[in-house]
Amino acid sequence: MAKKDKKSKDAKDAKKARMAKKNEKIVKKADSKLKKLSKKAGDDLEDDVDLDELLKQLADSQLEFEEIHVDVVKKPHKRLNSTLVSSNNNGKKELVLFGGEVSNGQTVNFFNDLYVYTVDNNIWRRYISKNAPLARSSHAMCYHPSGIFLMHGGEFSSPKQSTFHHYSDTWILDSTNKEWSKIDNKKGPSSRSGHRMTVWKNYILLHGGFRDLGTSTTYLDDLWLFDITTYKWEQVGFPPTHSIPDARSGHSFIPTDEGAILYGGYCKVKAGRGLQKGKILTDCWELIMKSDTKQIRWERKRKQGFQPSPRVGCSMQYHKGRGLLFGGVYDYEETEETLDSEFYNTLISYNIETNRWYTLSLRSAKSKKNSNKKEKINRDKELEDMLNSILAKANLNDDDEIDEESEAAAFAEKEKRLNKADGDDDDDDDENDDNDDENSPAYEVVSQMPHPRFNAVTCVLDDTMYIYGGVFEHGEQEFNLDSFYAIDLSKLQGVKVFWEDLSELDKMKDSDDEFDDEDDDEDDDDEDDDEEDGPTDRKLVAEDDDEEEEEEEDEVEPEIPDPRPYLPHPKAFETLRAFYIRTGAEFLSWAISQNKDARGKVLKSYAFDLCEERWWERRDQVRIEEDALEESGVTDVIEKDFSKTTKRR
Repeated sequence: MAKKDKKSKDAKDAKKARMAKKNEKIVKKADSKLKKLSKKAGDDLEDDVDLDELLKQLADSQLEFEEIHVDVVKKPHKRLNSTLVSSNNNGKKELVLFGGEVSNGQTVNFFNDLYVYTVDNNIWRRYISKNAPLARSSHAMCYHPSGIFLMHGGEFSSPKQSTFHHYSDTWILDSTNKEWSKIDNKKGPSSRSGHRMTVWKNYILLHGGFRDLGTSTTYLDDLWLFDITTYKWEQVGFPPTHSIPDARSGHSFIPTDEGAILYGGYCKVKAGRGLQKGKILTDCWELIMKSDTKQIRWERKRKQGFQPSPRVGCSMQYHKGRGLLFGGVYDYEETEETLDSEFYNTLISYNIETNRWYTLSLRSAKSKKNSNKKEKINRDKELEDMLNSILAKANLNDDDEIDEESEAAAFAEKEKRLNKADGDDDDDDDENDDNDDENSPAYEVVSQMPHPRFNAVTCVLDDTMYIYGGVFEHGEQEFNLDSFYAIDLSKLQGVKVFWEDLSELDKMKDSDDEFDDEDDDEDDDDEDDDEEDGPTDRKLVAEDDDEEEEEEEDEVEPEIPDPRPYLPHPKAFETLRAFYIRTGAEFLSWAISQNKDARGKVLKSYAFDLCEERWWERRDQVRIEEDALEESGVTDVIEKDFSKTTKRR
């Protein structure tokens, strides 16, 4: 019997190996076929490829796959206009990268492969299956806490981009097994690209986007809801007199407790007969959601204080009551004969509660102090004893016997969150040092923000912001930046660089230096002539620029208003642990007053969550105070330990 089982197992292993080898050949064959199709189309100067036929061939080649094919890879292939979405499904933290396009300067190729990055072990995996959506870029995708990803729309073009196809299909990706399934729903959003999606309760919201019709581009202002309980789309209607945001694409759309925040974007407006002119939008709107979808309304937010300079090619990501905006580009006419662009690599934060903007900057990394972990644990336990005594006096201890295992687990989880916020990442660093797998590249930490760019894809997982790819332009040249970064939002001490290839930009700089040297020689010879003839390229300056700048200066208010001044406030350079130890009793009292029916460890857990939320809520204001102190030479504040008595002399 044992021999029979062994033979059966060997047969299954051999079959599995044959299937893996077959799938590998299919993957190579599909990639080769796509390259041949693109090359064949690229050789045709007229680019008269039948787009529908090309899509059909790609779909047919995809059907050859019999199961999901998974490969561990070093990193994804370079691409633009893909989507990067984070998920935390039962503690499994992942980033999902799908689709995108890459151009060699003459032709463009589109992707439909799925890459999954596992944060805990720093490994990328590539998934290919016959059920995957067709290749596309500029689509929209988001994650719902129920465990699904929703993807809609996007675009595909002929290799020379003379004809475009916009998708109107909707797909669901299971976060557990990475299987795709198409939603067959006739009533849904129309075909589009550049739209945005976010989540509110059991809905996924979709807004805006555009369609390129060849002769002109149409921008959209519609709002759709996808119900994850019924898997159906519903369009939201508004009264004719109700103001709604202008049609746009490439905007920001982030969730709030009440609904969503929409900011910025891009559209085209009429500029004469048959002409369209690009317009950068800087308005901000709040979507107020209701269970009765007929009561959903838009409210325009009033501009106040500091405002980000106009830019496109960026979109906000949500993190603990705020939106985070990275990069972007602004095209402006610098002179009568030239058009120049300004590229950004700044990180800007938008406080949802106070409707205020401010710039975040990297801080100098502080040397790690030899922290006494035993002393930290003792102080934590002293606080726990104090909280337990408060509960005992209020007769709010748990009625049942204390579950020591659950208490220990809760304490360990709290300790982990405290250590992470305080910057005690020794264990993580050791794990990274020991990870020598060639498919898990080590990272380095740099003290400057990534190179300026636009159209980078970003996402936030826990307290870390990830930045992938992007575009930088120089004159007529466009550079697809192949890079991947991470920024710890709790400390902002440096940027983790997983990989970064800026070799093309280095070549550009070298050629510019040679060109500048030649220009300097010519300028020296013609300096006298220029003085006599006067300037030939006049700088364009708007007449009311000075007045606008003065108005902006009057509006700037550096202090961020406190929405809950009745709660304890963190001090400059105070860690979450120190803040919790100092104010834990106050937060527990507040938790007791707000939760009449709760008891014991539920109240303590609520008090800690409230303390952590408060620490993050005022983090930006505290950071302003810390920056001011650092400018004056103060880099740390030592608090007196009142638990230790000293003699007064």
